[in-house]
Amino acid sequence: MRNPIKIWLEDANSAPDTRYVDTCDGIRAFAILLVGWFHIWQQSWLFPGLNLFGREISFDPIVRSGYIWVDLMILVSGFCLYLPWARLRETGGKAPNALDFYVRRLTRIHPSYLLAVGVMIVVTQALHVYSSQAFAFQDAVTHLTYTHTFFYNSYYASNLGGTLWTMAIEMQFYLLFPLLARLFIRLPMLMFAAMVSTALIFRAYVGASFADISLYFNQLPAYLDTFACGMAAAAIHVRLSKTKHNAFTRVLCTAGSIAVVGMLLSIASAQSGCLDTEAIRMGQMNRRLAMGVLGALLLILSANAGLVFRKIFSNPITRFVSAVSMQFYIWHQTLAVYILQYRIVPSEFENPNYSGDHLWQQRYTFVCFFASFALAALLTYGFERPVGRMLQNRWIMYRKKRADRT
Repeated sequence: MRNPIKIWLEDANSAPDTRYVDTCDGIRAFAILLVGWFHIWQQSWLFPGLNLFGREISFDPIVRSGYIWVDLMILVSGFCLYLPWARLRETGGKAPNALDFYVRRLTRIHPSYLLAVGVMIVVTQALHVYSSQAFAFQDAVTHLTYTHTFFYNSYYASNLGGTLWTMAIEMQFYLLFPLLARLFIRLPMLMFAAMVSTALIFRAYVGASFADISLYFNQLPAYLDTFACGMAAAAIHVRLSKTKHNAFTRVLCTAGSIAVVGMLLSIASAQSGCLDTEAIRMGQMNRRLAMGVLGALLLILSANAGLVFRKIFSNPITRFVSAVSMQFYIWHQTLAVYILQYRIVPSEFENPNYSGDHLWQQRYTFVCFFASFALAALLTYGFERPVGRMLQNRWIMYRKKRADRT
């Protein structure tokens, strides 16, 4: 067995990987679990607390504001998207082909998205949940074209899944990304400032111009600073990987990471004080830049932190949650609603979530998480990955045949 002190010293002096940032898995898992906990809590109303040595520890402020961690998920997306481009800026080389980028994103996202939309269209038609076929048609078409965030009915009143709006934001950003990435490589400071300014101006306009900001506060322009923070974090991480690391650097980055996690939790706790719907939306919108900056710092610092801290964020559990995160995110809220609606978890009360049936609340929460992760694992390893590989291979063969003909 190797000496653990030797392992720690070797790690302390090693350069961080710029291809696989191990702590990114933990940050994504942390965010997706809190978002999932929030959505399931909305149905169960199980008080999120823990009794430890006779003392009640409340997680209520963190869970109550769980929706705010969507911002961190989008930040991680920007980081991962720009990381290969950031390496190019430091090492040289040819920028990725825009068409190849679009194909990779489509083969990664679109089949799972189509499956979710298709299943929900069949289910909603079978259950006759729509008030009219015109509404059903609009809901389906806007979701299939990733434009459902532009219309109130297909955004807030949709019967196809409440989490799919983020997929639209991501897909809309993908359309712009090759251009933004090329500009970011050439003029990083200017592009960062431009993206952040655009988001701030857009959100200021929305806040000042509309009494009801529900349709506007989560549109793509309102998230450009979050994506910019993720891209900047990728660029800084690659630049820092060229510097020599030592034990002191690791300890400093570990302490910084812990402090940033505390500040993120503090922002979430403050957000939980927003009580009415409009205040919640305004609060999330006004805290978005702070979440983006702190999230970027966490990505940078945690990647350079000590081995023990990195193992907390990068271990078999966090890697699994990160791997199945897209499927979990797509399905968990819909499953939670149907498990409640069709009384999959039995109770003597008509409305056990409102009646305070504590045993039911615990069982329901467990069943929702278990079912969501089981389905996510099944779809990730049985559908998402094999279908993605098949489509990617077909694209590679198609490109090869075209190149051979020319």
